Amino acid sequence: MASVVQRFLTRTIISSSSLPASCRKTRMHICAVLASSHEDPLGIKNRSKSLDEHQKQQMARGLPKKRPVDGVKHVVVVASGKGGVGKSTTSVNLALGMLARKQSLRVGLLDADIYGPSIPKMMNLRGQPELTKENMMKPLVNFGVPCMSMGFLVEEGAPIVWRGLMVMSAVEKLIRQVAWGELDVLVIDMPPGTGDTQLSISQLIPISGAVIVTTPQDIALLDACRGTEMFRKVDVPVIGLIQNMSHYVCPKCEHKAYIFGRDGARGVAKEMDLELLGDVPLHTDIRETSDSGKPIVVSQPDNPQTYAYKMIAGRVLDKLSLTKDSTR
Repeated sequence: MASVVQRFLTRTIISSSSLPASCRKTRMHICAVLASSHEDPLGIKNRSKSLDEHQKQQMARGLPKKRPVDGVKHVVVVASGKGGVGKSTTSVNLALGMLARKQSLRVGLLDADIYGPSIPKMMNLRGQPELTKENMMKPLVNFGVPCMSMGFLVEEGAPIVWRGLMVMSAVEKLIRQVAWGELDVLVIDMPPGTGDTQLSISQLIPISGAVIVTTPQDIALLDACRGTEMFRKVDVPVIGLIQNMSHYVCPKCEHKAYIFGRDGARGVAKEMDLELLGDVPLHTDIRETSDSGKPIVVSQPDNPQTYAYKMIAGRVLDKLSLTKDSTR
């Protein structure tokens, strides 16, 4: 399988020095246009307040053309403004929750976090993808969900030390050069923040909706607001917020402790005209099942935490007009 990795990496790592002179010139011109038209938080004098038609045409040439992923009906991105809020755990259990809510559904899972892929461990998947006759990578499958991740192409624990251009190229290949087959929903686990990956995916493919994961903590909520505004600016509808680690229930006395604050996401959802899709408590079962590669939705289907994920999954499916059927 070394050929799969070699093919992927050699087509992904592109240095600006390897570009033709005409492309480098165009790239430099576009960067200059972007720099001159950007807001000026540092007080640097801006010579031009608006772009002329020629500049707009030059910029448009550098933008990728948006087109659907072959065979995929809906794309749902799971995002957060900051790391550490449980976004990947939510992505995995959301995808599995969709399958639990509708038995005939076909759901795929893409790990778009190039620097810190988590899906292989959470979905208990190892190895490298095989190639089809058309040189497309075959997703690795577990629990009925086909998955693709940068983690399948590098050794576990190996750092990815790439610049933005290489990351954008890798993301495009993880989307376009994968034989996803026919899917009703492709869930994309996004990296934290509002950077290159988020912008690249929003420009590459039509997105049915974004789900924002946050904790009740004020700092996390502030970043969730930033993430929401970013998706709105690139015309991606925001399905709603998920308040993760909403509270902790003592296993002995069943007392609820609101460690990160109480109902913070509810207030933000109201202010930003968003739906609060649901609360997921801070619970040992969720952490242990994720770390062991046996997500709670499939390993403990009758667990109260599993019910929370299924309820959220049902609300997302409703937004996508995918009718629920009996749970399993």
